[in-house]
Amino acid sequence: MIARATWNGVVLAETSRPVLLEGNVYFPPEDVRQEYLARTKAWSVCPWKGLARYYTVQAGGQMNKNAAWYYPH
Repeated sequence: MIARATWNGVVLAETSRPVLLEGNVYFPPEDVRQEYLARTKAWSVCPWKGLARYYTVQAGGQMNKNAAWYYPH
């Protein structure tokens, strides 16, 4: 299976090793194109996945605030 994340016509991530969990697709960090992401101060906590931090996606001349997240553990 190949998983791909796109936004505004730009491929943000692509992997043959996705993790599928609770209806979400998680990408290994090395398969994410970090040049389209900017960390924000937003965060949330999942009781079993822990702290989530957020990114604003900037691609194709558009910005999508807090549209992507990661678990830094």
